[in-house]
Amino acid sequence: MTQPTIVTLLRSPAARTAFRRALPRGRVRVVSCRTAAALERLLAVTLADAVVVDPRVPGALGALGACRATYPGIPRFAYSAFRPDEAELLAACVRGAGAHPIVEGVEDAVLADLILPRTASAARLSMLAGAPRLLRLLDPLQEEAWREVMRRVGGRLRTTDIAAELGVSREHLSRQFGAGGAPNLKRVIDLARAVTAADLLANPGYSVRAVARVLGFASASHLSGAARRVAGVTARGLSTLGPAGVLSAFLRGRTRSRSWAAAR
Repeated sequence: MTQPTIVTLLRSPAARTAFRRALPRGRVRVVSCRTAAALERLLAVTLADAVVVDPRVPGALGALGACRATYPGIPRFAYSAFRPDEAELLAACVRGAGAHPIVEGVEDAVLADLILPRTASAARLSMLAGAPRLLRLLDPLQEEAWREVMRRVGGRLRTTDIAAELGVSREHLSRQFGAGGAPNLKRVIDLARAVTAADLLANPGYSVRAVARVLGFASASHLSGAARRVAGVTARGLSTLGPAGVLSAFLRGRTRSRSWAAAR
């Protein structure tokens, strides 16, 4: 099961180590790049939850600006030992690249608090804050599973993996999740992937094929098939609906699989 990925471009092994240690183990995956070109290549094939760079690395500021233009939905952070006399560098990070500054060695203790609530997955959860109520996911276990699905939506996502993360059996999770008229967990996983695809397709740098790749679909046509099941549109139509529109379409009669409906 894929963890949310934070892509970094930092100056030294010490900075990379300090950054990793500041984040809770098991909560995110940190992938380190050594060059700006490597960072840009990685963003094209990874479901990035955030980008963190040291603007002193050669090409880093340019990479931040390119990220803002190409993938505006990916939150950006500038992590460096900023000095009081570096107003121009800070301005280039904040105004020029839209990055949130974090002072290396000073704010490390609160680094997780500064980054994790501002990640792309956190933004999607916030955007769909009303989804658990609309989907009838009112039990604490149902709500926890919803958050876990939305947080780990990249790549293969199985009921067994979510159950293990929540400390329950697969059978118990499957039984409890669909209780009270809620959709079953497989349908909600389909919804989460379609919602995420809609969000990603709002970024100019993501084609349908690229989104299919970063979300673990076998092909763009497989993504389109999932989009039709969940929202009644092709993959390209997801970007028009947006995450909230995908949820609305799902609620209009697509919360159960056809086989389940036929059995009724």
